[in-house]
Amino acid sequence: MKAREIYELFVAMGIDADPRGREEVERQLARRKQQFGELKGEEKANYDQEALTNPYSDTRLLVGDPEREVKRVLVGIDMEVGEVLLADRLGEKGKPIDLLIAHHPEGKALSALHDVMHMQEDLLAKVGVPINVAEGILASRISEVKRGLAPMNHNRAVDAARLMDLSLMCVHTPADNQVQTFLEKRIDEKKPATVGDILTLLEEIPEYKAAARAGSGPTLFTGRKEGRCGKVMVDMTGGTSGSEDAYAKLVQAGVGTIVAMHMGEKHRKEAEKNHINVVIAGHMASDSLGMNLLLDELEKRGVEIVPCAGFVRISRSQ
Repeated sequence: MKAREIYELFVAMGIDADPRGREEVERQLARRKQQFGELKGEEKANYDQEALTNPYSDTRLLVGDPEREVKRVLVGIDMEVGEVLLADRLGEKGKPIDLLIAHHPEGKALSALHDVMHMQEDLLAKVGVPINVAEGILASRISEVKRGLAPMNHNRAVDAARLMDLSLMCVHTPADNQVQTFLEKRIDEKKPATVGDILTLLEEIPEYKAAARAGSGPTLFTGRKEGRCGKVMVDMTGGTSGSEDAYAKLVQAGVGTIVAMHMGEKHRKEAEKNHINVVIAGHMASDSLGMNLLLDELEKRGVEIVPCAGFVRISRSQ
């Protein structure tokens, strides 16, 4: 496969697994195209036109020839300068890497991470929070994340890959969408009655089982294992952590349990205050699951996958 084809495949798979549904994603893309057509001058020249076909600002082919043939990829949750040097070293040992694939965003995909957080408005609405309330809750948090990203050195890994003549892409929300859909379906099928049932359900999944053996498996942040879980919200996509003001609205919408990748202490305290059970599946394990579901499609096409940087490869392609 070519690097461009891998990028396009991942975006398409992200849309297929998007919890908002394909129709809503296409509606938003159509609105972007209309807005782009109305731009003039420097605004139009500076516009990232990838956003007209790719709804995920945190997923980009960052550097390298899009037409480069890819037979072997180095995949990591985080791909920094060290991993770029690792790829170059592997090449020197006669095992060339054609493409580096990071999960977490780098370069311009990192600087635009806040844009995908608008997905969380739809996720809140999906479980019963009025959309106008959801938009109001997220507005200040999205601005906060945008300001926090602004001073970062976004391009260190991108510049290193360019100097080494290596191709680098990152795939964030498409992978997170895979986890979101996978766990929603699993929970719908298993119909857990208690919080403990959710923990058991997660520990049956290979990525979480491996994490548990390494001491970082699913854990209960608030609530009791014996407690009934009620309505379960899976919170695995949408860029990064949302607003801590959401929990009061979620409990009003009838949410009893949240299953998330990770959660900060302020968010945990708000969930606890509102009597919402919180099951933390695990960050690296969840990211590995999402990437594995994407990478199975590459493996079927004959691409060799070399895992590193916290990524645990488990194949379901056989």
